[in-house]
Amino acid sequence: MKNNYDLIVIGTGTAGSSIAQACKKEGWTVAIIDRRTFGGTCPQRGCDPKKVLVGAAEWMDWKERMNGKGLAGDAHIDWKDLMAFKKTFTEPVPEKTEEKLKGLGIDCYHGDATFESVTQIRVGEHLLTGKKIVLATGAQPVQLGLEGEDLMIHSDDFLDLEELPKKIIFAGGGYISMEFAHLAARAGAEVEIIHGGERPLEQFDPELVDLLVKRSEQVGVKIHVNTRVESVEKNGNTFTVTGSKDDAKQTFTADLVVHGLGRAPALDVNPEKGNVTLGERGGVQVNKYLQSVSNPNVYAAGDVAETSAPPLTPITSRDADTVIQNLLHGNNTSIDYPVVPSVAFTVPKIGSVGMTEDEAKESNIETIVTYQEITDWFTFRRTNEQAAAFKLITDQKKGTVVGAHILSDNADDLINHFSTAIRLELTFEEMQKTIFAYPSSASDIGSMLDEVK
Repeated sequence: MKNNYDLIVIGTGTAGSSIAQACKKEGWTVAIIDRRTFGGTCPQRGCDPKKVLVGAAEWMDWKERMNGKGLAGDAHIDWKDLMAFKKTFTEPVPEKTEEKLKGLGIDCYHGDATFESVTQIRVGEHLLTGKKIVLATGAQPVQLGLEGEDLMIHSDDFLDLEELPKKIIFAGGGYISMEFAHLAARAGAEVEIIHGGERPLEQFDPELVDLLVKRSEQVGVKIHVNTRVESVEKNGNTFTVTGSKDDAKQTFTADLVVHGLGRAPALDVNPEKGNVTLGERGGVQVNKYLQSVSNPNVYAAGDVAETSAPPLTPITSRDADTVIQNLLHGNNTSIDYPVVPSVAFTVPKIGSVGMTEDEAKESNIETIVTYQEITDWFTFRRTNEQAAAFKLITDQKKGTVVGAHILSDNADDLINHFSTAIRLELTFEEMQKTIFAYPSSASDIGSMLDEVK
């Protein structure tokens, strides 16, 4: 393999792989590096395997809700079978990814990549020089400096558990903890979440989160709020988590403790040697072209780029497209983020897009906030849904939706319709002229808009 390249890419996930392939197809010499198996987080250790596992939890929820209403009989989640099914999705990814990259003529390296200079990357015994370098290394669990922090497992470890422990503690109340807690509880585990804030899932609408917390507790997820995790100890096969609430110590015991206290850009690549300046959140400081502000040879995409966008897979793809254009054609494309929908795959799901109620209060727009619980609507009553609600933030003058927040088993589909409406600034009249299949979740959109006063 060569030592000098037109492009060196660090990271083989969604962004890194697509950037490497696009430049290679234009005749560039390209090297790509990863310390882990090729393919990145989303298809191996994140979104995709999580969704496979959550599917079983959703089925269990349906079964429990409809028991005595047409469904009968005993059923349970077989964890080993479920994990075996999950592996049919994840195990082929590394080989297929590397085969595709090599087939295009991209040189593939395995190992820790670190800067040696502004244009040089060391990976093992290899010292590579690149005219351009792309950082697409994703995120990793944040290091908190807690006593016993190394005793906690991370999300990728949870996704590979061969057996489900009887009792699990999730430290933190974000996406990872809430999604996995719903899965574990419906698979028969005793689950507790310890969260330092007033409520979990702080990125989502408070009223909807409160309903979700109530539903979580009904299915066996105990949530301790305003409680900070301070240490983790292990005695035999039992873990003890010490937390504090109102200066009072509390202890919790479990068979497993999962780190859900946040993630940070994975940039242990000696950025100082590469003259790559990091921002307040630990990401690469970039300009509007996603180019490092301190090293023009370097671009960043996805979770490692310090931008205004949330760390979500669709953002990674948008970043990659922008970097590709700027590498191949010079800096001619500015990053542009439309409204970004976000969904936590709890059971039920919670989704959000656009302006929040607090943002509406602080804006100069004359807004109307419409909130309603809708478990009595046909869509939700026919499956005995126990928690369903929506909140719309609307622009009174324009007659448009500027924010939408939904809690239901179909929140992921509904939130996408509102994302389209906000992006295109569709008026209520235009939205209500759209004919949706009936009865479907989308056919409820007109009824939601009818509630706006």
